[in-house]
Amino acid sequence: MPLAEYAYFSRLTRQVDRTLEKNHALAKEVDKTYTWFLRIAACLRYPSSSYVNVSAPTAQQVQQEMKNLLQDFEADAHGQVVPLTLYSGLHYRWRMFGNDLLHCFRIPGLPPDNLKIESLFGRLRCHQRRISGRKSTQPLRDFGQYQIRFRATCEEQLLEQLRRIPMRDYQEHRERLARSENPRQFLSRLHRNPGKVLHQLAEMYTTRRAE
Repeated sequence: MPLAEYAYFSRLTRQVDRTLEKNHALAKEVDKTYTWFLRIAACLRYPSSSYVNVSAPTAQQVQQEMKNLLQDFEADAHGQVVPLTLYSGLHYRWRMFGNDLLHCFRIPGLPPDNLKIESLFGRLRCHQRRISGRKSTQPLRDFGQYQIRFRATCEEQLLEQLRRIPMRDYQEHRERLARSENPRQFLSRLHRNPGKVLHQLAEMYTTRRAE
């Protein structure tokens, strides 16, 4: 090998070695963080396809397991940037939204995510645009459930799936969903017609004062 090429590869080797040595600790943190990702997914029994033949835990069991996991994670992540970042994000989100993640353990047959239904509606939207030539998929909001019904193998299969959810639980969660949508709907109405919304608020205030 010529002397010039040898000198070039020698400098390159030293630079690679310095880079690997410099990022060795970071690589170990990333590897540890990935291991915690797997433990979090296992705690939530996700993906559900990996737990088909396993009895589903109760919401209280998952909640207690996550509480123990957070305690162990906090101690293990102390003083490490990457794991501590994941822990902080998980702790905040579990405190804010953890209870909403437990519905799939309280209601039999409820999937842990809506990826399949979103994929189905995506295909329906593409089909709607193709057959109508329009960009808007507004009709899906009114008739999308009927299109899904037509995809069922038989009516008995559809009824069996619907009957898995107790009516009381269904109504309770429908009301909860409606309440959670109220702020977004209010902001949407305020954006579209602020004068009308402010007039309605003034009327509501006047009525309450009179009462």
